[in-house]
Amino acid sequence: MQTLYLKTIGSTQNHLKELIKTQEIKLPYAVVSDAQTDGIGSRENSWNSLEGNLFLSFALELKSLPNDLKLESASIYFAFILKNTLNNLNSEVWLKWPNDFYIKDKKIGGMITNIVDNVLICGVGLNLTTQPQGFEKLDIEVNRDDLLQKYFKNIENNASWKQVFSKYQLEFYKNKNFFTHNKSLRIPLEDVTLQNDGSIVRNGERIYSLR
Repeated sequence: MQTLYLKTIGSTQNHLKELIKTQEIKLPYAVVSDAQTDGIGSRENSWNSLEGNLFLSFALELKSLPNDLKLESASIYFAFILKNTLNNLNSEVWLKWPNDFYIKDKKIGGMITNIVDNVLICGVGLNLTTQPQGFEKLDIEVNRDDLLQKYFKNIENNASWKQVFSKYQLEFYKNKNFFTHNKSLRIPLEDVTLQNDGSIVRNGERIYSLR
C-alpha cells in the first residue's frame, strides 16, 4: 500500500478524502501523520492527539474487499486484523464491539469507516506511547512504521469475513461487562447476541456498527 507520511495534519481522514476527490492518488493508499490537530473519533467525537501515537487513514476500492464482507461490519473486519497484528507482537489488546481497542478495561484507540462513492475509508487512532486522562496506551513497545508494514501485509492477504469472524466470535465474551451506543442509547453488551454478519441483536432489534 502506497503511504504518505506527514509531520502534522488536521485530520488524516479529511486529507485522504481530498486526495481521492482530486484523483491525485491510486488506491489502495494510506496517510500517516506524526501529529493530528483535528482528529475524528466515533459518533463524530474528536480524538485527542498526542504526538508519538498512531494517526492513520487508508482507502480501498469496494471491489477489492472480500465478497462475503457486509460493509456495515467493515470496522470490525479491519480493526480485528489490526488487533491480531498487535497480538502477534505479544500485545494483549482486544476489540470491543464494534470498533474500540482495549487493554483490560481501558480504551487505547478505535477505528471508524465510511464510504465515499466506490471507496472505503478507514481511520485509526491508537495510543502507542502516551494517553489522555481516562484512557490507556498500548502494552508493548512497537515501531510505528514496522507495525504498519505488518498490518498492511495482513490486509493484502485478503482474508474472508468468515475467517476473521470465526476468530472474533471466540473473543466476543470479553464484551460482557461493557456498553456500546446506538441512536444515543447506552446498550449493555451482556444482553446482546452476536450474529454471523457482525451485527448484534438485543430485544429482537438488530444493530449494526455503522461506524
